[in-house]
Amino acid sequence: MIFLRKAVWPLREVIGALERGESPLIQKATSCISGMSMITPSKPLIPWETFRDMVSGMLDIYLSSVSNRLNAVMKVLTIIATIFMPLTFLAGVYGMNFRHMPELEWRWGYPLVWAVMIGIGAVMLIYFRRRKWL
Repeated sequence: MIFLRKAVWPLREVIGALERGESPLIQKATSCISGMSMITPSKPLIPWETFRDMVSGMLDIYLSSVSNRLNAVMKVLTIIATIFMPLTFLAGVYGMNFRHMPELEWRWGYPLVWAVMIGIGAVMLIYFRRRKWL
């Protein structure tokens, strides 16, 4: 549409002069002029502005749907990152090689850390599901 309009727009005055019969070379019976008048935006036979608005509207709808899909993906990725953030912190703290961490000497220290990490992940997952974010 844009290419066709760019090609025909500079010729609108010439075609208008031909339609009005200002040229002695063109007779009224010439059918070429009526064919050209369908292409030019000066005649309302083809509503160019309507077509341009329709194409623009379709492009806006497409970009909006792509944006909505991207927003949904970003929401899920943000929730996953939020769930793993405290788990990463706990793994980082207990991954340090300190000798004087009291939990390291406890018999149930390792299973307790696992239980706390699973509990935090489960509570956050339940919270996000109840809020209908996931």
